Amino acid sequence: MGLKCGIVGLPNVGKSTLFNALTSGGADTANFPFCTIDPNIGTVPVQDGRLQSIADIIKPKKVIPVFVEVVDIAGLVKGASEGKGRGNAFLSHIRDVDLILHVVRCFHDDNVAHVEEDINPLRDIRTIEDELILKDLETIEKRERRLLTQSKSGDKDVRSELQKVTGLREFIERGNAARSYRVAEDDAYMRELFLLTTKPMVYVCNISEDDIPDGAGSEIVDAVREFAKEHGAQLIVVCTKLEEELSELAEEDRAVFLKEMGIEVSGLERLVETAYRELGLVTYFTTESSELRAWTIKSGTKAPQAAGVIHTDFERGFIKAEVIKCDAFFALGSETAAREAGKMRSEGKGYVVQDGDIILFRFNV
Repeated sequence: MGLKCGIVGLPNVGKSTLFNALTSGGADTANFPFCTIDPNIGTVPVQDGRLQSIADIIKPKKVIPVFVEVVDIAGLVKGASEGKGRGNAFLSHIRDVDLILHVVRCFHDDNVAHVEEDINPLRDIRTIEDELILKDLETIEKRERRLLTQSKSGDKDVRSELQKVTGLREFIERGNAARSYRVAEDDAYMRELFLLTTKPMVYVCNISEDDIPDGAGSEIVDAVREFAKEHGAQLIVVCTKLEEELSELAEEDRAVFLKEMGIEVSGLERLVETAYRELGLVTYFTTESSELRAWTIKSGTKAPQAAGVIHTDFERGFIKAEVIKCDAFFALGSETAAREAGKMRSEGKGYVVQDGDIILFRFNV
């Protein structure tokens, strides 16, 4: 499965700069609102040290990492849900992503305009959240009206769904995001609504270089950190300007620069790791045909379905999965040694694939 992240926020908070840092996409970052009109789309390889460690051992001809698709969505403003600032078009782009990266401006710079003239990240967060909620409310009310008409037939299933949708509407009207609304796993109505606020949200505090590495001591960063904690959301602190500069350096120069700045791991690496964790994703590896490749699946995926990510024939004709744990592979140094040491296990259809598994799928179609 692919991971698609959408970058949102008010105009001039650093969205396109973050996009450029992630993807080296060269998106325009001019200092005026709605610099981005059509969404910029790019991909970024996921940095996974295990992939390189496997490659160092088996020396494959080709190494293919997992790629994350990143969408730089134009800046939203108050009234977006009503179409202001081309809001309807911008909000529609959010429906297609798996996870929202909400960039919040946490730096002062007189040379970079702010649509509200002053720096207040909690107000900015609320502005974006309100627009997403209002758009969801519009969607829910439309469904509710249709169900109300259909319920006149006396259909019990329709009446049951109407009751659920009405309860959801009342919850959203109180200013709550749909992601915090509890529903049974088998309730399809919520999924069918495709609500914006059901999507996981990661807050990205964009700080100045003076506040590197984590904005410690910054009151505005601390305020966002506390807000995220209260709402059970993940938060990452980055300096998008620095990250964009880092993305233009060679890998060895980047490592030296980070060390000089006192940064152990770049903000972008932490961002991707957080996105994976928030969506409950894991990675497994295959080493067939001189090609080493990483694959992403949902945590809890069983072996046949994991095989289906490679090709539907693999799932349809699944026989077994031969599995080596990364740690055992690194310690023993080869597949042959792992077999001889009993560290390669044969797993059936009920096996739940674990993060870091190296797998050879056996199938017949």
